[in-house]
Amino acid sequence: MSSIYRNENAKKAVLELYDRQLEALGIPFKDIYVETSFGSTHLIECGDMDKKPLLVFHGGNATTAYNLKYCDFLLPHFHIYAVDTIGHPGKSAEVSLSPYNQDYGKWAGEVIRQLGYEKLACFGGSFGAGVLVKTMCAAPETVERSVLLVPSAIKNALSIKSINMMFPMIMYYITHKEKWFRKCLLPMAVEEKNISEDILITARCSIDNAKIKSIMPQDEKESELKKYRSPVLVMAAEKDCLFPAHKVLPRARKVWKQCDTYMLEGRGHMNELTEKEKEMIVEFLK
Repeated sequence: MSSIYRNENAKKAVLELYDRQLEALGIPFKDIYVETSFGSTHLIECGDMDKKPLLVFHGGNATTAYNLKYCDFLLPHFHIYAVDTIGHPGKSAEVSLSPYNQDYGKWAGEVIRQLGYEKLACFGGSFGAGVLVKTMCAAPETVERSVLLVPSAIKNALSIKSINMMFPMIMYYITHKEKWFRKCLLPMAVEEKNISEDILITARCSIDNAKIKSIMPQDEKESELKKYRSPVLVMAAEKDCLFPAHKVLPRARKVWKQCDTYMLEGRGHMNELTEKEKEMIVEFLK
């Protein structure tokens, strides 16, 4: 099986950053492994064990350790299972699944069942939200309710919209200069201030050491999306170059009559949630 890492030293670098970021959270946690037909899957169990269980999916080419810092507002309110997406940087099996079919959804449905649940509330952002969309199509009965933040797989922008990230990425590979790396991220961040040090460290580590997933989970057919009939909150960003609100939200409302939608005004794919928006997510998931 081909590794998702460039070499053994690269794998070591990714996992060392993973462990450092997890420890830096300063929270009690437990490592869990479950077996699926796609391969072994690692999860971090944390949060309040007496609260409602919640399955959390991280973004593409990022890690659960980084994502937990971004989603730390969920920790006091839920018993969290934060999953390492299979085939991505982290501690799950190095099995790359197709973004075109529903394999990610079948995998996630198996994870939920292997954890001992018939269904779980779920939260995902970006690529992770796309994995969750695939789950809502492939195994809708396993998702009790869901929050999709800047999600893929509903109405992705044309790939040409992200072409302005390609040249800076090529220049970064050639020169390894910081300025080109920042320019690569800027179309997603909209403003420099949205590129935090944590984002830089995590993204650079993945790009330098792992074979990145450049293709996001692709749009599902209307008939497939309609299989999901439980509550769903879709939050899309106005200036998102990958999954723009003006495309994502109307389609979400069309396919899910039970859907709540919210636009992150003035923001791009990389963004910070307001306290009010964090409270909205928590209350919806409860």
